[in-house]
Amino acid sequence: MNSKSEIFYNKLQRKFTRKIDLNLSRIKSFLKKENIDVNKIKGEIIQILGSDGKNATLSSLFSILLNNRKKVTTYTSPSIISPLDRIFIKNKFISLKNFKKKGNYLINSKTKLTLFEALTLIYVLTIKNLKDINYHIIEAGAGFSKDSTNLWSSPKIQAITNINKQHLDLFKVKTIKDICKIKVASLSQKTNIYVGKQDPKVLKIIKKILKTNPSKKIYYGKDFKISKDNKSYIFKDKKGKLRLKANQIHSEGLWEGVALAVKIARDLNIKNKIIVKALPKIHMHGRIEYIYKGKLRKYLHKSETLIIDGAHSMKSALNLKKHLLKIKQPIYGIFGIQNNRFPSLFIKQFKGMFRKIITVKIPSSPNSVSAEKLKNICKKNNFYSDSSSNILEAIKKISSKEKKTIIIFGSLYLASSYLKKN
Repeated sequence: MNSKSEIFYNKLQRKFTRKIDLNLSRIKSFLKKENIDVNKIKGEIIQILGSDGKNATLSSLFSILLNNRKKVTTYTSPSIISPLDRIFIKNKFISLKNFKKKGNYLINSKTKLTLFEALTLIYVLTIKNLKDINYHIIEAGAGFSKDSTNLWSSPKIQAITNINKQHLDLFKVKTIKDICKIKVASLSQKTNIYVGKQDPKVLKIIKKILKTNPSKKIYYGKDFKISKDNKSYIFKDKKGKLRLKANQIHSEGLWEGVALAVKIARDLNIKNKIIVKALPKIHMHGRIEYIYKGKLRKYLHKSETLIIDGAHSMKSALNLKKHLLKIKQPIYGIFGIQNNRFPSLFIKQFKGMFRKIITVKIPSSPNSVSAEKLKNICKKNNFYSDSSSNILEAIKKISSKEKKTIIIFGSLYLASSYLKKN
């Protein structure tokens, strides 16, 4: 049975289209009609944009700021456990009562919006009158130039995580240069820009775009770096070295996001001891997350290790593969992915990794590849595979007394559907 928050979220889905239609005119029209000037909202605005690693950067910076006793709000996407996950205010997620109140206000206004625009406005309506907030950390959607989060003229910081070829179909473009323009060319000219680790070709494109941006400061990957040292990581910038540990962060890609957050935190004059203390407290749902307890663990043998990861791009696939290569036992996969994520090319990244793959269709995702079609894609790429109608059935097909690792992967929506059941 759906939770009350999911029931109301379904109501929002019926009222506001799920179709992605990147256009700032609708949300700006509503703000003008309501006489809301987002630039007058109290608290510094920090925006996180890019293709991969946004959640890692946001979660890390969020944890550091909270440990520095700052009052923070966050807006993230997508929701993993509950629709309420998207909005955090001071010390807790938005209440169902507040979420419904703001959502119903939008419904009753009869404003034509996309679902993501409606959720963004619920966030704006929630924070607009808060007076004691230090920072608002906002994760952009798929793009940025016409994304509903691109509302602030002079945010404190705009951070760019890894940019890759995700969403070529969505933006109807063909090259990484086009993607970079969509995400970077519309950055504020009155901000501090932080660019996370990029492919050298992508970094060159970004630098060319930002060459004419007169923002206060622009930091590139060369200004800071992170490297592995035994069981810890070493962060280094002009302020010196910092040894970092976080047992729940399991991939180099996630650590790149952490490094970007640490650079920002140090420039905000947060003490090293607070940064070091904050990182072990980070918990990223659905990002190489080990599942040790929960309702569905009872269907697994105690000798079996379960991991869930929302990897769905080539970059995140390679990050996941690097982690799986460290595992010295048989690995089985439960795989679901969306049609526009290049399923054949994606699964090729894991050549030789799996003893068997069980394919599933992502629940409540019309753009998901069917389990049978995905099974055939896996077979064509020389994976021993079978299909199941749902995750529970897939688990039952794999589980045994054999010591093994089971990884559920291919989509954050698939990760979400499992975690909600668990």
